[in-house]
Amino acid sequence: MKPVEKLLSSLHPFPPQEDFFRAKARRIAYGGARGGGKSFAMRAKLVLLALRYPGIQILLLRRTFPELRENHINPLRRWLYGIATYKDSTKEFLFPGGSRIKLGYLSEEGDALQYQGQAYEVIGMEEATQFTESQYYAMTECCRLAGQMQENFTPRMYFTCNPGGVGHAWVKRLFIDRDYRGGEVAEDYVFIPSTVYDNRYLLKENPEYVRTLESLPPLRRRAMLDGDWDVFEGQYFTEFDRARHEIVPFEIPADWHRFAAMDYGLDMTACLWFAYPPDRSRLVVYREFNEPDLVLSQAAKEIRARSEGEELRYLTASPDLAGRRQEGGKSGFDILSQGGLRGLTPADNARIPGWRRVREFLRAESGEGAYLGIFPQCRNLLRTLPRLTFDPVKTEDAALTPHEYTHAPDALRYGLSSLPFLPGDLKEEKPVVRDLRAEFFGKEKGQRGYYGFFKK
Repeated sequence: MKPVEKLLSSLHPFPPQEDFFRAKARRIAYGGARGGGKSFAMRAKLVLLALRYPGIQILLLRRTFPELRENHINPLRRWLYGIATYKDSTKEFLFPGGSRIKLGYLSEEGDALQYQGQAYEVIGMEEATQFTESQYYAMTECCRLAGQMQENFTPRMYFTCNPGGVGHAWVKRLFIDRDYRGGEVAEDYVFIPSTVYDNRYLLKENPEYVRTLESLPPLRRRAMLDGDWDVFEGQYFTEFDRARHEIVPFEIPADWHRFAAMDYGLDMTACLWFAYPPDRSRLVVYREFNEPDLVLSQAAKEIRARSEGEELRYLTASPDLAGRRQEGGKSGFDILSQGGLRGLTPADNARIPGWRRVREFLRAESGEGAYLGIFPQCRNLLRTLPRLTFDPVKTEDAALTPHEYTHAPDALRYGLSSLPFLPGDLKEEKPVVRDLRAEFFGKEKGQRGYYGFFKK
């Protein structure tokens, strides 16, 4: 049997790997959990391309050289013996017909500069979450026709990945959240999930490894065994579990209490709508609004339009909006009120107590499962809440960066801090009546009120 025939006959992909081999999108990611056969899938796909397309130029990257050597160079030297020539000086496999698989690593941020000006029809990034977003974008500039192929071919990039790592956010945005910006289009991105339970070889030959994954601590097990992208090292709200907290939408009953919470800034207006039954047995976030570059009058118009026909008990908003502004001597609340919003109340902006309250609601259970339920149309809240990380200085606080992740969670914090109860408190609710005039203008200097808080 010829070497190529022997190699091809030895490849026995399982279904997710077959899907990976067949995919032809411009960006294709595979894996999501430990033991899903990622390295095998990447090696086999690149070799099949090199054999199928004479002259194709392929680049395979890992984060460090030791990883590259153990996971790819050594296995490929065994696979390609008698098929391709390996040049150790340049770390590349040369195929008859001009095809080439070059192997490299990007251990430092600036290592991507060595590929500047080079062209590869195919680039593979193994363990993509170990690469930074800037390294990823630098390599996209190299993914183009190299001019040596005789057939039409769409340049493409392949990725294997697990949750976690420095590149977790960009991989999750593109392939899991499918949140696209600028020239990115959905049809260019394909994610093919695979777990250890898809790997026939490991299930048969190494069941101990499967049991090892099943024995991991709960949070790490969710990431490494189940492929849960909402869990990663340094995550602020490890209590968040999309499988529990994202719920099937339903029509809010007429007797449920409704209110809203808004975080405002010129960079983003974020508003959430909440509802809970009279017995307080659960709480749902059923609508969201997120829009940048709105002045307050525009924000008021948008929120009022989305609240049409609903009886909101109040709208709690960023406390700085209650202060007087120089423009016409009006406060932010004055402008919102003129825009048709009623029941305005300043939010409690005590951050750490507020985040503790969020944890209470995320942890709590009800007869319906999680006490706090979020409708799937609240995509931005579901996307950003699990992305919050710990502040490196104030260790109990959530980090303020990346700032784009903070707006919807801040609105959630405002909303939960406004409630006169905690989960499980089924006592008769006492209505919250706030005299804003007395609260902000009637207190003596130095007291916690408008005068004492905003005036020197």
